[in-house]
Amino acid sequence: MAVEASARVPAAATVVVKLGGEVLEPPRLEQVASQIRAAVSDGGRRMVIVHGGGPQVTAESKRRGLQPRIVAGRRITDDATRAVMQEVMPRLSAALAAALAAEGVRAAIVADAVRARRRPPRAVSGGGPTPIDLGLVGDVTGFDLDRMSADAKAAIPIIASLGRGEAGELLNINADVVAAELAIALRAAALVAVAAVGAVRRDKDDPASRIARLTIAEARAAIADGTVVGGMIPKLEEAFAPLAAGVAAVHIVGPGELDASLRSPGTVGTLVTA
Repeated sequence: MAVEASARVPAAATVVVKLGGEVLEPPRLEQVASQIRAAVSDGGRRMVIVHGGGPQVTAESKRRGLQPRIVAGRRITDDATRAVMQEVMPRLSAALAAALAAEGVRAAIVADAVRARRRPPRAVSGGGPTPIDLGLVGDVTGFDLDRMSADAKAAIPIIASLGRGEAGELLNINADVVAAELAIALRAAALVAVAAVGAVRRDKDDPASRIARLTIAEARAAIADGTVVGGMIPKLEEAFAPLAAGVAAVHIVGPGELDASLRSPGTVGTLVTA
Protein backbone atom coordinates (compact mmCIF):
# COMPACT_ATOMS: atom_id res chain seq x y z
CA MET A 1 0.00 0.00 0.00
CA ALA A 2 3.05 2.30 0.19
CA VAL A 3 2.84 3.06 -3.51
CA GLU A 4 -0.78 4.11 -3.24
CA ALA A 5 -0.09 6.34 -0.22
CA SER A 6 2.80 8.15 -1.90
CA ALA A 7 0.78 8.63 -5.09
CA ARG A 8 -2.37 9.93 -3.40
CA VAL A 9 -3.26 13.34 -4.80
CA PRO A 10 -3.80 16.12 -2.23
CA ALA A 11 -7.15 17.87 -2.44
CA ALA A 12 -5.72 21.30 -3.30
CA ALA A 13 -3.05 20.03 -5.71
CA THR A 14 -2.49 20.91 -9.36
CA VAL A 15 -3.34 18.07 -11.73
CA VAL A 16 -2.65 17.95 -15.46
CA VAL A 17 -5.27 15.92 -17.33
CA LYS A 18 -4.55 14.62 -20.82
CA LEU A 19 -7.60 13.62 -22.89
CA GLY A 20 -7.18 11.44 -25.96
CA GLY A 21 -9.30 12.27 -28.97
CA GLU A 22 -11.24 9.03 -28.57
CA VAL A 23 -12.83 10.34 -25.34
CA LEU A 24 -13.87 13.67 -26.88
CA GLU A 25 -16.96 12.25 -28.59
CA PRO A 26 -20.35 11.47 -26.97
CA PRO A 27 -21.05 9.66 -24.72
CA ARG A 28 -17.47 9.52 -23.42
CA LEU A 29 -17.14 13.31 -23.59
CA GLU A 30 -20.03 13.80 -21.17
CA GLN A 31 -18.63 11.07 -18.93
CA VAL A 32 -15.23 12.79 -18.79
CA ALA A 33 -16.81 16.17 -18.08
CA SER A 34 -18.73 14.67 -15.16
CA GLN A 35 -15.53 13.13 -13.80
CA ILE A 36 -13.68 16.44 -14.03
CA ARG A 37 -16.49 18.17 -12.16
CA ALA A 38 -16.27 15.57 -9.40
CA ALA A 39 -12.49 15.83 -9.20
CA VAL A 40 -12.30 19.64 -9.01
CA SER A 41 -15.11 19.82 -6.45
CA ASP A 42 -13.15 17.50 -4.15
CA GLY A 43 -11.25 20.05 -2.06
CA GLY A 44 -10.57 22.57 -4.81
CA ARG A 45 -8.11 20.78 -7.06
CA ARG A 46 -6.64 22.95 -9.81
CA MET A 47 -6.73 21.28 -13.21
CA VAL A 48 -5.22 22.03 -16.57
CA ILE A 49 -6.46 20.00 -19.55
CA VAL A 50 -4.42 19.01 -22.60
CA HIS A 51 -6.24 17.24 -25.41
CA GLY A 52 -5.36 15.41 -28.58
CA GLY A 53 -7.55 14.62 -31.55
CA GLY A 54 -6.02 11.70 -33.42
CA PRO A 55 -9.21 9.83 -34.38
CA GLN A 56 -10.94 13.01 -35.54
CA VAL A 57 -7.92 14.15 -37.57
CA THR A 58 -7.68 10.70 -39.16
CA ALA A 59 -11.39 10.67 -40.04
CA GLU A 60 -11.30 14.16 -41.53
CA SER A 61 -8.10 13.38 -43.45
CA LYS A 62 -9.71 10.32 -45.02
CA ARG A 63 -12.82 12.33 -45.85
CA ARG A 64 -10.55 14.65 -47.85
CA GLY A 65 -8.86 11.75 -49.61
CA LEU A 66 -5.67 11.86 -47.53
CA GLN A 67 -4.09 8.65 -46.27
CA PRO A 68 -2.84 9.06 -42.68
CA ARG A 69 0.63 7.71 -41.96
CA ILE A 70 1.20 6.47 -38.40
CA VAL A 71 4.51 5.02 -37.18
CA ALA A 72 4.57 3.38 -33.72
CA GLY A 73 1.63 5.49 -32.60
CA ARG A 74 3.10 8.75 -33.97
CA ARG A 75 1.56 10.69 -36.83
CA ILE A 76 3.65 11.86 -39.77
CA THR A 77 2.40 15.41 -40.39
CA ASP A 78 2.57 17.12 -43.79
CA ASP A 79 1.05 20.43 -44.89
CA ALA A 80 -2.32 18.88 -45.75
CA THR A 81 -2.54 17.07 -42.42
CA ARG A 82 -1.64 20.23 -40.55
CA ALA A 83 -4.45 22.06 -42.36
CA VAL A 84 -6.86 19.40 -41.10
CA MET A 85 -5.57 19.84 -37.56
CA GLN A 86 -6.07 23.59 -37.71
CA GLU A 87 -9.78 22.96 -38.25
CA VAL A 88 -10.33 19.91 -36.06
CA MET A 89 -8.47 20.81 -32.87
CA PRO A 90 -10.26 24.12 -32.11
CA ARG A 91 -13.57 22.35 -32.70
CA LEU A 92 -12.66 19.71 -30.12
CA SER A 93 -11.58 22.36 -27.62
CA ALA A 94 -14.94 24.10 -28.02
CA ALA A 95 -16.87 20.85 -27.60
CA LEU A 96 -14.97 20.06 -24.41
CA ALA A 97 -15.59 23.54 -23.01
CA ALA A 98 -19.32 23.18 -23.77
CA ALA A 99 -19.49 19.76 -22.07
CA LEU A 100 -17.80 21.16 -18.97
CA ALA A 101 -20.15 24.14 -18.96
CA ALA A 102 -23.09 21.73 -18.98
CA GLU A 103 -21.63 20.27 -15.76
CA GLY A 104 -21.32 23.72 -14.23
CA VAL A 105 -17.54 23.88 -14.73
CA ARG A 106 -16.00 26.98 -16.30
CA ALA A 107 -13.25 26.40 -18.85
CA ALA A 108 -11.06 28.72 -20.90
CA ILE A 109 -9.54 27.72 -24.24
CA VAL A 110 -5.92 28.88 -24.27
CA ALA A 111 -4.62 29.07 -27.85
CA ASP A 112 -0.93 29.33 -28.80
CA ALA A 113 0.21 28.56 -25.27
CA VAL A 114 2.78 25.94 -26.30
CA ARG A 115 6.18 26.91 -27.68
CA ALA A 116 7.95 24.34 -29.80
CA ARG A 117 10.86 23.50 -32.09
CA ARG A 118 10.58 21.25 -35.12
CA ARG A 119 11.79 17.76 -34.31
CA PRO A 120 14.71 16.40 -36.36
CA PRO A 121 14.54 12.83 -37.74
CA ARG A 122 15.23 10.23 -35.06
CA ALA A 123 14.49 6.61 -34.21
CA VAL A 124 11.33 5.99 -32.20
CA SER A 125 10.39 3.07 -29.96
CA GLY A 126 8.45 0.49 -31.91
CA GLY A 127 9.52 1.99 -35.25
CA GLY A 128 12.83 0.20 -35.78
CA PRO A 129 16.39 1.58 -35.75
CA THR A 130 16.08 3.87 -38.78
CA PRO A 131 15.57 7.60 -38.00
CA ILE A 132 12.06 8.73 -38.95
CA ASP A 133 11.15 12.21 -40.18
CA LEU A 134 7.74 12.96 -38.68
CA GLY A 135 7.39 16.13 -40.72
CA LEU A 136 5.70 19.15 -39.14
CA VAL A 137 6.02 17.74 -35.63
CA GLY A 138 7.49 19.67 -32.74
CA ASP A 139 9.21 19.20 -29.41
CA VAL A 140 8.04 21.40 -26.55
CA THR A 141 10.41 24.22 -25.58
CA GLY A 142 8.15 26.07 -23.15
CA PHE A 143 4.70 27.39 -22.24
CA ASP A 144 2.93 30.69 -21.69
CA LEU A 145 2.45 29.93 -18.01
CA ASP A 146 1.33 33.47 -17.17
CA ARG A 147 -1.71 33.14 -19.43
CA MET A 148 -2.51 29.69 -18.07
CA SER A 149 -2.25 30.89 -14.47
CA ALA A 150 -4.48 33.87 -15.17
CA ASP A 151 -7.13 31.63 -16.71
CA ALA A 152 -6.80 28.98 -14.00
CA LYS A 153 -7.90 31.48 -11.32
CA ALA A 154 -11.39 31.57 -12.83
CA ALA A 155 -11.60 28.55 -15.12
CA ILE A 156 -9.92 25.33 -16.20
CA PRO A 157 -7.45 26.00 -19.03
CA ILE A 158 -7.94 23.82 -22.15
CA ILE A 159 -4.88 23.41 -24.35
CA ALA A 160 -4.81 21.62 -27.70
CA SER A 161 -1.69 19.63 -28.57
CA LEU A 162 -0.36 22.12 -31.12
CA GLY A 163 2.68 24.35 -30.70
CA ARG A 164 4.16 27.45 -32.30
CA GLY A 165 7.65 27.08 -33.72
CA GLU A 166 10.42 29.64 -33.52
CA ALA A 167 9.35 31.13 -36.87
CA GLY A 168 5.66 31.13 -35.92
CA GLU A 169 4.80 27.94 -37.79
CA LEU A 170 2.17 25.62 -36.35
CA LEU A 171 3.54 22.22 -35.29
CA ASN A 172 1.77 19.01 -34.34
CA ILE A 173 2.85 17.65 -30.95
CA ASN A 174 1.82 14.38 -29.38
CA ALA A 175 -0.66 15.24 -26.61
CA ASP A 176 1.12 12.93 -24.17
CA VAL A 177 4.31 14.93 -24.76
CA VAL A 178 2.57 18.27 -24.15
CA ALA A 179 0.89 16.98 -20.98
CA ALA A 180 4.13 15.49 -19.62
CA GLU A 181 6.12 18.66 -20.20
CA LEU A 182 3.34 20.80 -18.76
CA ALA A 183 3.16 18.64 -15.62
CA ILE A 184 6.87 19.31 -15.11
CA ALA A 185 6.54 23.06 -15.77
CA LEU A 186 3.62 23.41 -13.35
CA ARG A 187 5.19 21.11 -10.75
CA ALA A 188 1.95 19.18 -10.78
CA ALA A 189 1.15 16.59 -8.15
CA ALA A 190 -0.12 14.18 -10.80
CA LEU A 191 -0.61 13.63 -14.50
CA VAL A 192 -3.76 11.77 -15.51
CA ALA A 193 -3.97 10.37 -19.05
CA VAL A 194 -7.56 9.50 -20.00
CA ALA A 195 -8.05 7.11 -22.92
CA ALA A 196 -10.75 4.74 -24.17
CA VAL A 197 -8.50 1.81 -23.21
CA GLY A 198 -8.14 2.91 -19.63
CA ALA A 199 -5.10 0.93 -18.58
CA VAL A 200 -1.96 -0.79 -19.73
CA ARG A 201 -2.86 -4.40 -20.49
CA ARG A 202 -0.80 -7.54 -20.91
CA ASP A 203 -3.22 -8.39 -23.72
CA LYS A 204 -4.47 -5.21 -25.39
CA ASP A 205 -7.79 -6.90 -26.25
CA ASP A 206 -8.46 -8.30 -22.76
CA PRO A 207 -9.63 -5.84 -20.06
CA ALA A 208 -9.00 -8.52 -17.43
CA SER A 209 -5.26 -8.32 -18.17
CA ARG A 210 -5.02 -4.81 -16.68
CA ILE A 211 -1.67 -4.01 -15.08
CA ALA A 212 -2.53 -2.06 -11.92
CA ARG A 213 0.93 -0.62 -11.20
CA LEU A 214 4.20 -0.16 -13.06
CA THR A 215 7.52 1.37 -12.16
CA ILE A 216 9.60 3.07 -14.85
CA ALA A 217 11.83 -0.01 -15.07
CA GLU A 218 8.85 -2.32 -15.45
CA ALA A 219 7.31 -0.06 -18.09
CA ARG A 220 10.55 -0.04 -20.11
CA ALA A 221 10.66 -3.83 -19.95
CA ALA A 222 7.02 -4.09 -21.09
CA ILE A 223 7.82 -1.95 -24.13
CA ALA A 224 10.98 -3.90 -24.92
CA ASP A 225 9.34 -7.33 -24.75
CA GLY A 226 6.32 -6.31 -26.83
CA THR A 227 3.75 -6.37 -24.04
CA VAL A 228 2.98 -2.72 -24.79
CA VAL A 229 2.33 -1.83 -28.43
CA GLY A 230 1.05 1.01 -30.63
CA GLY A 231 -0.19 4.22 -29.08
CA MET A 232 0.39 3.01 -25.53
CA ILE A 233 4.17 3.17 -26.15
CA PRO A 234 4.40 7.00 -26.28
CA LYS A 235 1.84 7.23 -23.46
CA LEU A 236 4.16 5.26 -21.18
CA GLU A 237 7.40 6.78 -22.44
CA GLU A 238 6.16 10.29 -21.84
CA ALA A 239 5.41 9.34 -18.23
CA PHE A 240 9.09 8.81 -17.48
CA ALA A 241 10.26 12.45 -17.62
CA PRO A 242 7.65 13.92 -15.24
CA LEU A 243 8.19 11.07 -12.79
CA ALA A 244 11.94 11.70 -12.85
CA ALA A 245 11.28 15.43 -12.36
CA GLY A 246 9.24 14.93 -9.19
CA VAL A 247 5.64 14.34 -10.32
CA ALA A 248 4.52 11.66 -7.86
CA ALA A 249 2.56 9.51 -10.28
CA VAL A 250 1.08 9.18 -13.73
CA HIS A 251 -2.41 7.68 -13.87
CA ILE A 252 -3.58 6.00 -17.10
CA VAL A 253 -7.35 5.63 -16.82
CA GLY A 254 -10.63 5.26 -18.69
CA PRO A 255 -13.20 8.07 -19.15
CA GLY A 256 -15.17 7.04 -16.07
CA GLU A 257 -12.20 6.51 -13.76
CA LEU A 258 -10.52 9.89 -13.31
CA ASP A 259 -12.02 10.81 -9.95
CA ALA A 260 -11.59 7.31 -8.48
CA SER A 261 -7.97 7.24 -9.58
CA LEU A 262 -7.20 10.50 -7.77
CA ARG A 263 -9.01 9.34 -4.64
CA SER A 264 -7.57 5.81 -4.58
CA PRO A 265 -4.55 5.48 -6.90
CA GLY A 266 -4.02 2.01 -8.31
CA THR A 267 -7.59 0.80 -7.84
CA VAL A 268 -8.49 1.61 -11.47
CA GLY A 269 -6.44 2.01 -14.62
CA THR A 270 -2.65 1.80 -14.36
CA LEU A 271 -0.58 3.76 -11.88
CA VAL A 272 2.98 4.50 -13.03
CA THR A 273 5.55 5.60 -10.45
CA ALA A 274 9.28 6.19 -10.42
